[in-house]
Amino acid sequence: MGWSRLWCTPRLWAVPGMRRRGTEKENLEVQEGLSERPGEMGSRHDRRAAGRGAPRERRSEGSRFEDGLHSPLQAHFPHRIHLMAGRVPQGADRAAVRDEMETVFLENLRHAAGVLAQENLVGLLEPINTRITDPRYFLDTPQQAAAILEKVGRPNLQLQMDIFHWQIMDGNLTGNIREFLPLVGHVQVAQVPGRGEPGSPGELNFPYLFQLLEDEGYKGFVGCEYQPRGDTVEGLSWLRSYWDKQGRPQSGQ
Repeated sequence: MGWSRLWCTPRLWAVPGMRRRGTEKENLEVQEGLSERPGEMGSRHDRRAAGRGAPRERRSEGSRFEDGLHSPLQAHFPHRIHLMAGRVPQGADRAAVRDEMETVFLENLRHAAGVLAQENLVGLLEPINTRITDPRYFLDTPQQAAAILEKVGRPNLQLQMDIFHWQIMDGNLTGNIREFLPLVGHVQVAQVPGRGEPGSPGELNFPYLFQLLEDEGYKGFVGCEYQPRGDTVEGLSWLRSYWDKQGRPQSGQ
């Protein structure tokens, strides 16, 4: 079978106290490692995790990005690191600052790719939807992320496909998965719109999507970044159903 590796671990941030709502059991990790150290964008009251990759006010402050990049590396265990793009500055017009922010992002990504390559690590770019989750996030579509990856041109930088965000921003999941899967280094799942487990009610037909990943040859990890409606273990019933149909993976797969 294709993908068979599932990661459901408490979400980890490099900065103490920066975490999503819910208990540790409810905060399911999106990948095998850590996110790059979350940044503090905007005003002193606006400090949700968003990263330091692209914001133009960080351009001359390389040491801050460097610190954010090295913090997860010191944990010694991640295989992949989510390099967060950061937010459009408060009150700024996205179109007006886009080119400048992209230039900064490209510079930082090239530097990050070199640092990660020394440790045989992969950096991941994840588009986050700007309709619901974070209206000011800079990187919000797979098309934008793919274009940036092409400009950077580093083999150890890949795309992180969060099906929740892709559905909200663009839909067309079949077409987008087929087009961008060659760039994908990690997949994340959550139902839309409630961000529950794949077996919860919502817009997405996960049996179809999982089969599509199989058919397209995806063999990487599938991460669970969702908020289960109840007990975490009970919330994995969708996985048991998938295994019943596809065959439970053998030990070591």
